[in-house]
Amino acid sequence: MNKAHFLYLLVSFILFSCHKKEDNLPRKAIGNINTISVIIDDQLWNGEIGESIRSKFASPIIGLPQEEPLFTINQYPAKLLEGFMTDSRTIIVVKKGLKTFFEIKKNQYAAPQNVFHISGKTNGEILEIIEKNAAHIIQIIKETELTENQRIINQSLLNTKRITNAFHINLNVPKGYLYALEKQNFIWLKKEIISGNSSVLIYQVPINSIKNTENLIANIIKTRDSIGKLYIFGTEPGSHLVTEEGYSPYLFKMQLDGKQTYEIRGTWELKNDFMSGPFVNYAIVDQKNKRVLILEGFCYSPSKEKRDSMHELESIIKSIKIL
Repeated sequence: MNKAHFLYLLVSFILFSCHKKEDNLPRKAIGNINTISVIIDDQLWNGEIGESIRSKFASPIIGLPQEEPLFTINQYPAKLLEGFMTDSRTIIVVKKGLKTFFEIKKNQYAAPQNVFHISGKTNGEILEIIEKNAAHIIQIIKETELTENQRIINQSLLNTKRITNAFHINLNVPKGYLYALEKQNFIWLKKEIISGNSSVLIYQVPINSIKNTENLIANIIKTRDSIGKLYIFGTEPGSHLVTEEGYSPYLFKMQLDGKQTYEIRGTWELKNDFMSGPFVNYAIVDQKNKRVLILEGFCYSPSKEKRDSMHELESIIKSIKIL
């Protein structure tokens, strides 16, 4: 065998091996954030089963001033469970069959992906499965969408060394956000969008400022309103950021970076002005550093839906690592 022939065979083998390796890799899941593909025949979709799916997965999100669905649902008949439909990040397959079961398959057609299979012999059995497992399905979808949003954010990051120096934390913030204001123990990041703007606030208060009492929400709201009065103003004289009193905030207990955290969702407004919008506030109890570290996201987008803007802010804040 001459050298030229050997070289040709070697290159051909390498190309074949690379192509085979690529064929074995899962396809990249695609789709907009917070979007679900529901594979279900029209007859089931237009009846009580479809109604149950819509009421669970397209229910209004709490904390937004206008009604917006938890997820955007795209419905397709079962015969279309091929091609680009299987590239969706979240797929719910519902059908009548000879067996009754609920199954979750990870990365069945692409990655990252969750495929939820729901099958029942009767409508009643399918409805029972949906009722029993909806909360679990929603939690899995939320976690996957948060991870996907953070992956997108991490592709192009703002230099946050100033945040690290001020608060001893790491935070992944996408480029597009600018440092709008910096004070001692306070940083305001802001991004201009077509319909308005999005903001992230970072500040800290002494640990005894927010106590775990029956007045917990009132304490946190009092703190955020005092920060708004100090630093965030409107264009009208005497206007500043406050919590809107017409909507009762929602409180949730959770963990962020392994620390006890209080999440509050509600609506903000500018006092003596006409601007308003949703906010999400995370008060992290940092016992080691004797402080409550507060990160808040809020947006102003009067002519657009706000769900995905708020989801981006949540994804930024939940990337926090306390050093």
